[in-house]
Amino acid sequence: MRRISETARRRIEMQGFIGLDDEYLAEIEPWLRLSPAICMTWVAVATGAGSAPALFALVPFAVGGALLRNHPFDVIYNHGLRHLLKTRPLPRYGAPRRFACAFGSVWVAMTGTAFAVGWTNVGLALGAVMVVMGSIQVLTGFCVPSFTYQRVLARRSRRPATV
Repeated sequence: MRRISETARRRIEMQGFIGLDDEYLAEIEPWLRLSPAICMTWVAVATGAGSAPALFALVPFAVGGALLRNHPFDVIYNHGLRHLLKTRPLPRYGAPRRFACAFGSVWVAMTGTAFAVGWTNVGLALGAVMVVMGSIQVLTGFCVPSFTYQRVLARRSRRPATV
């Protein structure tokens, strides 16, 4: 049976994935970082290029993560990689993870707007902050917006996650 560390479990549960067994969490833990990795890379490239259109093109995907059961980029895992790996699908996003996507949507839109109106330094700063926050999530599993949601907006729900 695959195990997951208590730290990794706490970080996943902080994102709203509650009530999942250790084996399932160990199986999906790296794949919960795939969509943030794609978004972080997209923001890094678009920010480096100073491209408002490229940033605005990411916004609908980020909004999708806030509104749908999963992030649109999770399709890569749920309908592709998991079949090759013979693993289970990612669970539905809870409120903390959806909040993180909503937060990211607004942040990316602000970054794109800064570039669009010629505020290059503001765009670079906003993009850099987004890349740093995404890097924290991708490298450690700690999601800053989900943490903020739990500390500020939520009375930590204990409803089990659903697949």
